[in-house]
Amino acid sequence: MEMVRKSKWGIEWLEEEMKMSQPSVILATGGYDHTIRFWEAKSGRCYRTLQYPDSQVNRLEITPDKRFLAAAGNPHIRLFDVNSSSPQPVLSYDSHTGNVMAVGFQCDGNWMYSGSEDGTVKIWDLRAATCQREYESRAAVNTVVLHPNQTELISGDQNGNIRVWDLTANSCSCELVPEVDIAVRSLTVMWDGSMVVAANNRGTCYVWRLLKGTQTMTYFEPLHKLQAHDGYILKCLLSPEFCDPNRYLATASSDHTVKVWNVDGFTLERTLTGHQRWVWDCVFSVDGAYLITASSDNTAKLWSMSTGEAIKTYQGHHKAVVCCALHDGAAESCHSSAA
Repeated sequence: MEMVRKSKWGIEWLEEEMKMSQPSVILATGGYDHTIRFWEAKSGRCYRTLQYPDSQVNRLEITPDKRFLAAAGNPHIRLFDVNSSSPQPVLSYDSHTGNVMAVGFQCDGNWMYSGSEDGTVKIWDLRAATCQREYESRAAVNTVVLHPNQTELISGDQNGNIRVWDLTANSCSCELVPEVDIAVRSLTVMWDGSMVVAANNRGTCYVWRLLKGTQTMTYFEPLHKLQAHDGYILKCLLSPEFCDPNRYLATASSDHTVKVWNVDGFTLERTLTGHQRWVWDCVFSVDGAYLITASSDNTAKLWSMSTGEAIKTYQGHHKAVVCCALHDGAAESCHSSAA
């Protein structure tokens, strides 16, 4: 497929990685052993370990320019330099009072957003490490995603509420409750803003088509209800732009599997089996050809989407691995991602 060349997952990638001091593929994992590990994706070698003494690591995210890694813990967020040998964080973001369960970046990396079990969604000035805005969800926030329009945050909480936070109007513009008191564990938005999926503690995915209103507000049109797993869904993720025209939904579960669904009809494409315990997180490669997963079995795995086989297992953590981050594309900005 033509799009495959946008990712560096072959001989070309290996040669380039050996030539460069900065890896072209950044893969990091974190969890309950209070460490963050950086891996050579192809060889499986861990080349850097960071200590995170304050708490477990709940979530990892790499900045669009590939320079920094945000690690969300309890209750802090620490920002590390990807290319430095320093074990110390560059900055710390400190005003949450509970576990930080979600973190992400605006497309130019100017600001960061987060969601916490303290019931708030926050927006941070990345460089000043100050909280610019705070939104009250009134329940523990499990997941937050940024709409591709860069002007709306969507959060999901422990009471089953989904809220859209309009950053232009600085208010909540929409509320949805797919199932009362059934926790929303994960949200994902299609790269073109056309669809949002919410996964809950009953193994159900709710799918909506997103329609733009006359204002900035996004309208949700119910599209599909998918009973994906019998156990909890801990992460749901829609495939990236360069995977098109194929569009997939990955669901990671407490049943030890990840299922890959074709968004056209939501038919099951394949089931990824190999983890021995809960699968907490997953992330696609830039072209959608590979998937990285993180599990309570103390490992992360690299999977081929075409075969469903585990190509590599990343071993080194001593406790549950609950988050993973991957950036294997070009350094991005709002302009390049919109091009």
